[in-house]
Order: sequence, then structure tokens, then C-alpha cells
Amino acid sequence: MTPSVGVVIPTRGDRPGPLRAALTGVLGQEYGGEVRVLVVADGVPAPRVAGQVTGVTPPGSGGPRGVRVLGNRRTPGLPGARNTGIAVLDTDLVAFCDDDDLWLPGKLAAQVAALAEEPAAAFASCAVEVEYGTRRVPRLAGTDRVAHHHLTRSRMMMVHSSTFLFRRGSVWVDESAPGGQNEDWDLALRAARRHPIVHVDHPLVRVRWGASHYAARWADRIAGLEWMLARHPGLAVEPRGAARVYGQLAFCHAALGRRREAARWSLRAFSARPGEPRAAVALAVAGGLLTPRAVLHALHLCGHGI
Repeated sequence: MTPSVGVVIPTRGDRPGPLRAALTGVLGQEYGGEVRVLVVADGVPAPRVAGQVTGVTPPGSGGPRGVRVLGNRRTPGLPGARNTGIAVLDTDLVAFCDDDDLWLPGKLAAQVAALAEEPAAAFASCAVEVEYGTRRVPRLAGTDRVAHHHLTRSRMMMVHSSTFLFRRGSVWVDESAPGGQNEDWDLALRAARRHPIVHVDHPLVRVRWGASHYAARWADRIAGLEWMLARHPGLAVEPRGAARVYGQLAFCHAALGRRREAARWSLRAFSARPGEPRAAVALAVAGGLLTPRAVLHALHLCGHGI
């Protein structure tokens, strides 16, 4: 029997165009099973969001599908909005899609098939293509199984929330994530600890950078990284992974003009991994040689973040 799929799309209601495109990408999937789409309005009246998606209808391919809009019933913010969807849906599988991302043709069918081939697995992801301005850069994992140690050593951004597909009830988003930061990384780590994530290493989701609510919220990013270090002690054990997080903390502090903290975290990064590039960039930002915006722009052009 083809499993039913529920798709949770959280939104603040401030990106109606991308939201409609995200819905079109989900509804246009060639998939023979039932697909239910739940748009969760976070911090905005649900009727307003419902008005934004009026007229976005299933193209008629595949099994039955419908769209429902409701308000966030749990903690305000992205984690609570995602959990609202998980709690309401009664489908076999649950998937996430951000309101500014786009599922590409074949995404859903490929992931469901990959999960079916490994009944012990409960969680699937896929590769992405990063869109920034006019550029699109594929980001592949180089593997069809993402283990816990992969995500400890590297964030592996291709294991992105808009690629998540999992058996309903197997995982919940942690709503204590500060400002909603790193809730997806935390979720993937917890899932991979139980069983390697089944990964379809083809770019089947377009991740659009440039309009994120989170990119330059430096204080929130600091809190989110410190939260991850406290929740996942293994991040500080693997040298490359530790240096990466410490370098990110150094960069965030440098972006806020906190030169002493930037230097302190850069030193920790260099101690974990001599030559850690994020630490060197953080020191350049702290010294006024580079601006955070210029650094992010250059990295985003290559499909990477800090």
C-alpha cells in the first residue's frame, strides 16, 4: 500500500509569492499516494494566509491531495509550527518544506521508495541545489546513508529541513531551540543516532538563500550554537566539527563587534583545528578588514554558508 504523506509548511505570511511556489512544487509531485498539505500560520492570522494561497490547486496528477491552513497551536516560532503540523496530521509519513523553498519533480517518490527499501529506517533526506540570485549550486552528500558521525563532523547543509521525510511519530522538533536556531540540525542528529538517515543524493529541493529570517540574527545564532554544544557534547569531541562550531561563534561575535569574544572563540577553533578558515575570517571581520555581509555574499555565491 502506498503510504500517505503529510507536508508541513510553516509561514509568517510575509512571503506570499514564494509560499505559493512552494505549494505548487509540493502539489505537483508525481506520487500515487495521498498527499495532505498543512500550511501553519505562525504569528499571523490563519485567514490571511489562507487568502494568500487561494487558487493554488492540485494539478490533477497522482493521488488525492488537499491544502489546509491553520494557526500555530504550540510555542511561537518555527519549531512550534512544525510540531503543530506533526500533531494534527494522521498520515503515514510527514515531510517539511520551508515557505521559501521548492520541491523539484520526483522528490517525494524517490524518498518514499528509498525508505521502503530500508524498513528499519525512519528518516530520509535528499541533496539540494542552492539558489542565490541567478546562481544555482548543487550540494551533494556523496553518500546514500548519513550517519550520526557525519553530522557531528559537519553540519551537512544538504540534510536540510525542506528535504526531511520521516515516519510520523518517530521524531518531534525540540521547541526549546533559541529563536528556532539549529532545530533542524538537532532533529537530524537525534534521528541519525537511532539509525542512519536514508539519503537520496540527487538535488531534489531548491533551497533559496537571500530572504532567510535567520541569516543575520547574530545573537540568536550564538545562542543556537551554544544550545547545540550543550545538547550534543559529541560536537566538541570531533576536532573538525568542534573547530567549525567555534569558528562560527567567533564570526557571529565579530559581526556584533565583540572583538574580545571573537578572538577567544577563534583561538579555540585554531586549537581544535589549526588553520580553521572560519576563525581566520572572523578575525578579519573583527579587525574591520571584511564586513559580515561581504563574507556571506561571497560564500552564498558558491552555495555555502559560514
